[in-house]
Amino acid sequence: MTAHSPNSSSSAHTTSARTTGEAVTQPEIAAVMWDFGGVILSSPFEAFNTYEDAHGIPRDFIRSVNAHNPDDNAWAKMERTELTHGEFDELFATESETLGHRIPGSDILALLSGAVRPEMVTALDKVIAAGYRTACITNNVSGGEPRPEVAPIMARFDEVVESSKVGIRKPEPRIYAMACEMLGVTPAQSVYLDDLGINLKPAAAMGMTTIKVLSADQAIRDLEAVLGISLR
Repeated sequence: MTAHSPNSSSSAHTTSARTTGEAVTQPEIAAVMWDFGGVILSSPFEAFNTYEDAHGIPRDFIRSVNAHNPDDNAWAKMERTELTHGEFDELFATESETLGHRIPGSDILALLSGAVRPEMVTALDKVIAAGYRTACITNNVSGGEPRPEVAPIMARFDEVVESSKVGIRKPEPRIYAMACEMLGVTPAQSVYLDDLGINLKPAAAMGMTTIKVLSADQAIRDLEAVLGISLR
C-alpha cells in the first residue's frame, strides 16, 4: 500500500529523514502502532492535575516524580510487574515524599482510567479497513478493575504489547522491536503514535515515522497526511 510522505512542516510529527542530499526511496508504510492512554484514551495527566489542585500540591508534581530516576523508580517497576500494588503504594509514597509531597501510590493507580476518544477509535477502524497492520504498545500495570468499554478496542489490534506482561517498557527500544517482529514489518514500514516525546525518540531513531499526540484532531490530521487517506 502506497503512503504519502509525512508532512515535514508539522510540529507534531517527525520522521527519521536523511540529510545526505541524495534521493532516498522510503519504504511503503505497512503498519500503524498506537499507544493507548493519552492516544486512544484521554490522558491521565488531566486527572493528576485535578488531584494536585485538590491537595494543594504544585501542578505536574506527580509527573516530576515519575520522571525522577525514570528507568528504575516505583512507576517503572510497577509497569514491568516487579512490584505488587501494596509495594508500589509504599515506594511511590517514599519517593514522592523525598521530592516534597507524600502521595500514596494507591491514589495514583486510582487516577489512571482515561475516557475513550471515539474519534480515535474511528481512525483506528479506518486504518484497519485500509489494510494496514496494527499494534498497541502500552505501558500499563497489572490488576485493576475490568473496563468493558476497553476490551473491544483492544480486540481490534492485530497485536498488543503490554509492559506488565512482557517485562519491558517504553522507552526501551526492545519493546518497539518486539512489536515490529510480531507484525512482520520493519521500523521504516511503521508509524507510531504516542503522547510522550520520550517514548517517540527511540521509535524515530529506529526509523519509524512518529506522531506526537497533542489532541485527537491533530493526531488524526497528521496520520491522514502520512497515510494519504481519510480517517474520519
